[in-house]
Amino acid sequence: MTSAPTRPLWRGRALALVGIVLVAFSLRSAVAALSPILSEVNADLHIPTWVVGLIGAAPPVCFAVFGIVTPVLERRFGLERLAAAAMAVATVALVARALAGDGAVLLIGTAVLFAAIGVGNVVLPPLIKAYFPDRTGSMTALYSALLAVAAFVPPLVAVPVADAAGWRFSLGMWAVFAFAAIIPWVAMLVRDRAEAARASTATSDAADPPRTLTGSIEVIDEPAPGVLGRLTRLPLAWALALTFAMSAASVYACFAWLPVVLVDLAGVDHAAAGALLSLFGAMGLPWSILVPIAVTRWNRTGIVYVVALLAGVAGVLGLVLAPTAATVLWVILLGTPQGLFPAVLVLIQRRSRTHEGAVALSSFSQSIGYAVAALFPLGFAVLHEATGDWRSALVSLGILFLVAIPTGIIVTRTKTVEDEWERRHGAW
Repeated sequence: MTSAPTRPLWRGRALALVGIVLVAFSLRSAVAALSPILSEVNADLHIPTWVVGLIGAAPPVCFAVFGIVTPVLERRFGLERLAAAAMAVATVALVARALAGDGAVLLIGTAVLFAAIGVGNVVLPPLIKAYFPDRTGSMTALYSALLAVAAFVPPLVAVPVADAAGWRFSLGMWAVFAFAAIIPWVAMLVRDRAEAARASTATSDAADPPRTLTGSIEVIDEPAPGVLGRLTRLPLAWALALTFAMSAASVYACFAWLPVVLVDLAGVDHAAAGALLSLFGAMGLPWSILVPIAVTRWNRTGIVYVVALLAGVAGVLGLVLAPTAATVLWVILLGTPQGLFPAVLVLIQRRSRTHEGAVALSSFSQSIGYAVAALFPLGFAVLHEATGDWRSALVSLGILFLVAIPTGIIVTRTKTVEDEWERRHGAW
């Protein structure tokens, strides 16, 4: 793919913009809606503890599995159809989860929901690359900011809505956004089919190249089946995957255990620990706006890595050595490595020059990343059980940040996975 000149954001791609915004919001709002009202749900359904544990583990596991499966589905159906289908499945799963009569149905609905979200996670970066090649930085900033907002808003409104209208309404109301996210993609598919029909009746010239959706995106090749396998042989692909893994693992570990750590080590009460966890989550919002600009406009990928990793290590050291001295500062520093999440989303587009490369790199990075993220919170708990102290678990988090240093060195090199493959193995 060749880069396109900058043009008005809305011209010829308004539906794509609306679709990306609604899908991005749906990807996180559905995830963050259950945990704040889990006690109300449990009071009605009497969910076994092991089911609650599986529900907690479902997001990264499903994201990892469907990160691998999505490229196969994309080759068969295309990005736009897959985005619409993912949101349709998410809508049904959200409704089913809200109507669940027992823990098993709640677990199944949650698993199906996160499977659909896993597909959406993978297809959105290539959709941004396809429709907005001239605005990858600003669109990725918008996308990642929406993810942060969608993770922050549901916990704020879930409990008041549940108190006013019941937990089922509180859990199911997010289906409205998932359903709305279907409409732009279906409208684009219908419009494309109508234009294709008009074009076929207007000319019989078989040499004319096929048109892309509404003529608004570049002509792109279908991804070859072996592309995902090629990435396993490329250091750049592994560097991006491990960067994503580090960011995701630290976030999932902190969301699972940070309040308990703060109560035990810093001596804060449970209300303060919850507020500090909200502060940790809110740190993703400013970085989601600043990091894409730093990477695309200023070409400062290395600085992003340095700031994120040094802040993360400093936050860990603060909590280990002086947890009560500046607890708020340690939490802010610990939340800073979340900036590597939007960095990876931008770099997936900038470190691939073809459509198939972007899809495969998105899938590879997210499947590896979420697989690690599924294991790390459990390892965090195992270390605590083995040592009887949270400091060893926190040190493991600091080691995770340090391991990401060589990945940053690799990623900051200006090249693409296609270039790296061609240099090592010949034609892409």
